[in-house]
Amino acid sequence: MNINLLPKLDFARHCKEKQWIVLFWPNNFYEEWRQHGVAGGSLRDADPTPPEKLLQQIWLHQRIHRDGITTIDGQSVRILHPGFWNHEAGPDFRNAIVQFGNDPPRVGSVEIDLSPSFWQSHGHESNPRYRDVILHVVWQGSKPTQGRATLLLKPLLDAPLEELALWFAAEELPGPQASIGKCSAPLRNLKGESITELLRQAAQVRLHRKATQLQARARETGWEQALWEFALSALGYKHNRWPMRRLAELNPWLSGNSKNPQSLEARLLGLGNLLPRESKAGSVHLHLRELWDVWWREADAVRSLILPRESWCMAGLRPVNQPVRRLALAAGWLAEGRMIPRLERWLEQSLPDEALPRTLEAAFAVAPHPFWQSHWTFRSSIQGTPQPMLGLTRATDLAINVVLPWLWMRAVASQNDSLRRVAEHRYFAWPASQDNATLKLARLRLLGETKSALFKTSSAQQGLLQIAQDFCNHSNALCEGCPFPELVQAWQVRLSGGVQSVDRSITPL
Repeated sequence: MNINLLPKLDFARHCKEKQWIVLFWPNNFYEEWRQHGVAGGSLRDADPTPPEKLLQQIWLHQRIHRDGITTIDGQSVRILHPGFWNHEAGPDFRNAIVQFGNDPPRVGSVEIDLSPSFWQSHGHESNPRYRDVILHVVWQGSKPTQGRATLLLKPLLDAPLEELALWFAAEELPGPQASIGKCSAPLRNLKGESITELLRQAAQVRLHRKATQLQARARETGWEQALWEFALSALGYKHNRWPMRRLAELNPWLSGNSKNPQSLEARLLGLGNLLPRESKAGSVHLHLRELWDVWWREADAVRSLILPRESWCMAGLRPVNQPVRRLALAAGWLAEGRMIPRLERWLEQSLPDEALPRTLEAAFAVAPHPFWQSHWTFRSSIQGTPQPMLGLTRATDLAINVVLPWLWMRAVASQNDSLRRVAEHRYFAWPASQDNATLKLARLRLLGETKSALFKTSSAQQGLLQIAQDFCNHSNALCEGCPFPELVQAWQVRLSGGVQSVDRSITPL
């Protein structure tokens, strides 16, 4: 099968979100409730006018066709970084990085509106807070905003608006407050296996959401490129996922010119503007000189593609998570060109559950790097023992957020039920990932404790995060108006055999 071509039957367009869940997990009570509650206010009109918050979410996650974009007046534009969502007064996004034509990338703000006319009617032209707006993104319109580059969003969506409304129904809202929620009491009355099943059903929803996002990108670029972009984006973590994704989008140029790992490393770091110009003597100096010997010959030809330094956020990053180290690993993946076959063989192998993280880490492994196996960064001292390029923790993050959703969706698209079930099993059997403050807060909110023996798998953690997004993020610290406690009570009745469907009398969110 050609992994870069989707089959003629496009499952993602054929099935609505709820039908997907019913098709593969027909007894998912949680999704039935979620459709009634969280998605209760989704768009249903034939040609709806979306709320601006939905447009902001679409922009934040760049759920648009990213190639060949032009402004209303025909100027080509590249979105190198969508910016950081501003929830205070002023433009919607700060510190975005946008490139017009072959001009150097510009750093500035982005404003999201329904129409170009809103620029004047909202008083933006006379408001000093909006002086640094470099792009006005509008839902629809035919004339550009006076004095501002204007991008039409409606024809760029990578999925129908109603699907995106469902997707973002619980996204990007303030997290749950640090207090015990009203749902903790009925949850404590449930037996452990009942909570486990509820978390499993919520995790099914989360797996599907990640998989459909990957599939939406695969429509545009092919399966392999979609995996590459999402994998590098995941290695960028919270603050650097967009510059990492932008470098991933340049993969056809990178991999088409060379299979030499050092040349590919030089190009990735050069395009990312991450090559230091000075260094101390010793191994750091020698490695940098080798990289510069490659990059200085090629930099002028691709100067318009080089990311500005402002693309990156290095504050607070641990040395092991520095982008330079992750891009060196990516160069190894490109040079060897065997990541896809390795992942396919990994899925087809019969493996015990406890071996899954270790074997996936091995599938991602590259040849030992003479420099990076003994250095964390360009400025760090030599390490006494060889350092892993990925590690089990990062392998788990990639597995849960990218690899298994990607493998699952490919199996679904090719109607391979056997591999789909294997991908599902591994998703639900994967050992728990590294704990963090978000998980602890969600456990406190929902279960009344920060520690719990229920979360021995990553899927249980994913289910908890999905519940927090779907319900806690829509309520306040007092749980006012939150229907989740009633869902738990309905869940108890369902388990006892008393109810076969969602109680439609309960008020949705």
